[in-house]
Amino acid sequence: MADVGRHPRIKLMTLSEVENVSGYIGNFKVKVRRKARYVNEAECTACGDCASVCPVLKTDEYQVGLATRKAVYMPFPQAIPAAYVVNMKDCLGNNPIACNKCVEKCEKKCINLDARDEIVELSVGAIIVATGMDVYDPTALDEYGYTRFANVVTSLEFERLINAGGPTDGNLVRPGDGKSPKRIGFIQCVGSRTQNRGNPYCSNICCMNTIKDSLLLKEHYPDTEIYVYYIDIRAFGKGFEDLYNRSKQMGVKYIRGLPGEITEDAKTGNLRLKVENTTTGRIEDYELDMVVLAVGLEPPKDGDKLRHQLALSKTSDGFLAERHAKLMPVDTATRGIFLAGCAEAPKDIKDSVTQASAAAARAEIILKADRIKLDAAKAVVDQSKCTMCEMCVKVCPYGAITASRAQKKPAEVIEAMCAGCSSCAAECAFDAITIRHFDDAEYLAQIDAALKENPQEKLLTFACNWCSYAASDLTGSSRLQYPSSVRIVRTMCSARVNEKFILQAFALGAPIVLVSGCHFADCHYNGANRATQRRIDRLWDKLERLGIRPERLQLEWMSAAEGQRFAKVMAELDEMRKKVTAEEIEETKKILAAQDGKKKKTAAPAAA
Repeated sequence: MADVGRHPRIKLMTLSEVENVSGYIGNFKVKVRRKARYVNEAECTACGDCASVCPVLKTDEYQVGLATRKAVYMPFPQAIPAAYVVNMKDCLGNNPIACNKCVEKCEKKCINLDARDEIVELSVGAIIVATGMDVYDPTALDEYGYTRFANVVTSLEFERLINAGGPTDGNLVRPGDGKSPKRIGFIQCVGSRTQNRGNPYCSNICCMNTIKDSLLLKEHYPDTEIYVYYIDIRAFGKGFEDLYNRSKQMGVKYIRGLPGEITEDAKTGNLRLKVENTTTGRIEDYELDMVVLAVGLEPPKDGDKLRHQLALSKTSDGFLAERHAKLMPVDTATRGIFLAGCAEAPKDIKDSVTQASAAAARAEIILKADRIKLDAAKAVVDQSKCTMCEMCVKVCPYGAITASRAQKKPAEVIEAMCAGCSSCAAECAFDAITIRHFDDAEYLAQIDAALKENPQEKLLTFACNWCSYAASDLTGSSRLQYPSSVRIVRTMCSARVNEKFILQAFALGAPIVLVSGCHFADCHYNGANRATQRRIDRLWDKLERLGIRPERLQLEWMSAAEGQRFAKVMAELDEMRKKVTAEEIEETKKILAAQDGKKKKTAAPAAA
């Protein structure tokens, strides 16, 4: 961090918050709120005189509540810039002045309690999102007694207790009475790998963090008894298995099983826990001086605001989604924005550094380029047909379309922002928007070709390129069998499927039509498939009004890894197809033909 602070071409903006992001790749406009420090960082020498006279004591966030700080303080010892800051929420000298001691004490006169936030506007070519993560709060797991028992701490609190810069100067003591613990237990997967409370995913770092702490304890306090209670140890990194074996050789005892409850001896402050050791098949009791909860990682609680500003997607676990897990692991669905560190998923320092280097390299490519190549599949607006209804503006997940009925401004596409999801083309009721290489005529031609012969024997499937189509490909490469009646029409996104595509299929005699795409949390176009859901809901209602069974239109979500599920869904729908009678298909054709005739009669006078 010190190198970053000294670098002549890096501008470090601390105590700052992104207010708004607009623009597109190579031309982003970022509005940043620089919060007032109330201390002139250029003049402050970090002498600490101001803090020495401050009468306020507050919980120190850096020491995770194990120590206190003043209202004017240095955030942490290696903070950049090396200057004090005033937390105005805690300060007594703010409107009206009731203290002012720090101002009077500062010889440099660098404290100004009347300072105000500053709005800074930046023009940038690329953005790297490295917003980090939060740690799970285990208070909800009442059986572990966190916050009820002083000697039950989280792994983050334990790190501060054994750190030389921590509140105890690196001397390991129990928070309850200040005594040195002789028997310490670590409980793994607290807040991770659970369905009802906590998070269902593995947090990646917890096992190795515990192993590292156990080795440190054994090196500095060899007589300490250490017990690790676990589901399974995940030591998958380079050299990690060696560290795991080394800790066992040094006497760390690993018990496979998680404690059901922790109780406290009121006299001694010791903790008693009972655990089913699944290795021995016995219920075992332990008395410990201290328990450490290895808490998992979570997405930042305030991350959604920034995510919406940048038009980013998130996965089912709440972390930001990359464009492609294997081929584009640091890119996002919004071109020019990249991910690094735990913003994308829980990871350790080595993986975070690796991803950060990759993100910096990807951003460098953009910054060095004279021209940026874009995908050809972009939305194109025929402004002569545009009625300025603004529906395309509402469904675009990237904000790539501008239009205004009030200003009589037809829809216009910013091509650098358009990702080609095609949701706008499907939503436009006036055929004013087409997609290069993926226009309506091409899709209708595919539908006609698929249903040209024996349509009653065909199962027409619209498949999203990234997930459900990839699932069909996996089904084939895995040699899984699915009915030969399936005819697939590939779309870039399920949001491209227009109502008229489906009605055309039914008019040609299709017994069943399936629309398939990514799971909601996995959409590669920033949640564009939610427009698919709304469109299909409306179409189900329309089919019911026309007297066509809505069940003949199916909607399924599946990922690229669900080849087996794709085969199962196709088999189930093929059985449903066989139950649709020829009479029902003919009746559907008549209904849609009559509906089409009414539309033509209505359109004829308008054209005249």
